[in-house]
Amino acid sequence: MRFKRFGASLLVTGLALLGTASPALAHSELKSSDPARGASLATPPTQIKLTFSGPVTLADENPIQITGPENASWTVGRAEVAGTVVTAPVQAVGPAGEYTLRYKVTFEDTHATSGSVKFNLSAPAPSPTSQAPTSSPAPASSAAPAPQAAGETTPEDLVPSWVWIVLAVAVVVAGIVVALRFTRRKD
Repeated sequence: MRFKRFGASLLVTGLALLGTASPALAHSELKSSDPARGASLATPPTQIKLTFSGPVTLADENPIQITGPENASWTVGRAEVAGTVVTAPVQAVGPAGEYTLRYKVTFEDTHATSGSVKFNLSAPAPSPTSQAPTSSPAPASSAAPAPQAAGETTPEDLVPSWVWIVLAVAVVVAGIVVALRFTRRKD
C-alpha cells in the first residue's frame, strides 16, 4: 500500500513539474512579417517589419539582410526595436525573382535565434546609377551570412521542446511502473 501512495505522489509531482516546465520550454517566434512570407510584390518595400510573439533585442550589428537573384543585396538601414516589433528601412536593388530576408534576434529569455522569410518581387527594383558602385561590394558582405544561414540551427532547435516533454512523461511513467511492480511483488 505504501508503494501505491509513493507511485501516486510520484505521478502528481511529475505532472506538477511538467505543468511548470512547459511554459519555460516555449520560445518566442516570428508571428508576422512585412513583406509576408511567400508574398508576391509588384514594387519593392521601403521598410521591413518583423513582429515576434515576445520582446526582442537585436543579435548583432547586421541583424537583417535581404538577398536575391544575381547576388542582389538590398541596403538595409539601421534596425529599430519597439518591444516585439523590429523595423528597418530598406533600399531595393536587383532583378525580379525570389528574395530572402534573414534576421537574427535575441528573445528576453536570452535565446538567440535566426530565421528567414522568402518573398517574390515581380518586377525589377529600380536601380539608381549612383547605387551601382555601392551594390557591387555588397555581394561580398552578403557572402558572409551564407554559412550562418546554413548554421541557423541553435542547440535548442536541434531537439524540439515536445521531445523533452515526452521524455519527461516517459521518465515519470517508468518510475510509476517500477513502483507498482515492487508493490505487486511484496503483496
